[in-house]
Order: sequence, then C-alpha cells, then structure tokens
Amino acid sequence: MNWPAEGGCDCRAVRYRVATRPLFVHCCHCRWCQRETGTAFALNAMIEADRVVNLGTQPELVHTPSASGLGQDIARCRVCRIAVWSHYAGAGPLVCFVRVGTLDEPALAPPEIHIFTQSKQSWVLIPADMPREAEYYDRKRYWPPASLARWEALEPQLRAYKEQRARKALQH
Repeated sequence: MNWPAEGGCDCRAVRYRVATRPLFVHCCHCRWCQRETGTAFALNAMIEADRVVNLGTQPELVHTPSASGLGQDIARCRVCRIAVWSHYAGAGPLVCFVRVGTLDEPALAPPEIHIFTQSKQSWVLIPADMPREAEYYDRKRYWPPASLARWEALEPQLRAYKEQRARKALQH
C-alpha cells in the first residue's frame, strides 16, 4: 500500500493526509450507515486521529444519532457538505473513521471485513473468502498484529476519554 495517502471533499476545500496505513477497514451494512450514506453500506478506514493531517479548511463536526444512543460526530466540508470522516462515541476524537471514497486513491483501502451483514441489502454480494460478521466482531480475531499493537498503545488515552465522557454525563 502507498501510505501516506491524501483525500478530501468534492470542492477541495477540505483536504487531508492519512499518514500511515489505517488500523483496519470496515464495510458496514447496518441500517444507520445505509441511511447516513444514502446507499447500501459505508466503507470506513479506521485510524488514529493524530495520523490524519488537515491540509485545508477545517471540516465542521456535525453530531448525529447512532445505534448506540451516544451519537457520532461526522466531519463535513462546510461548503459542499461531503462527509470525510466520523468520530464514533466509543473512541471519540481519538479515532477517525475516514470515508474511503474521499481518498484520492480509494483502491488503497479495500474492505478487510464486512460487518452488520444481517441487515445488508440482498443484492450486495460479498466474496466467499471475505471475512464477515452478522453484527460487530472481535478485533483480536481479525486485526493484524501491528494494528493490535497500535490500538494497545492508544488504550490509555481511550480510557481517559471514556472516563471524562462518563463524568460529563453525571453532571447533566
């Protein structure tokens, strides 16, 4: 794979660089992703946020509902409104789910797993040798060792983020 890689929105106001290979690439078939994208699935390259470098206009974070009830923040171009990545509540601002279709070369990040296939559209065909799960999956079963090590290095920050989120929730 050719990393770093660059991407952005349609009007080119938002430009970014993904500094390294993503942790993992999900093809999500849940109904929430279907509604959000207006298509059959979302293809997201999961990567540490500090490895996504802003090269243009700062995207606007739009808070939207999610199945977890905690919502997600979708980074959208302020001009053309294209979604370039999301921050889900579980990892918050520490992890970006980069929309693979916004990469200049989306072929660099093919799906490594199809998730929430229980709600996939019947006309979407998944290759027989492609990992798939009816819902979510066990990271340790599918992720490469290098990605697991990167996630482990991120865990202290993730714990601190979740503790801060819990404290804020108690205050409200």
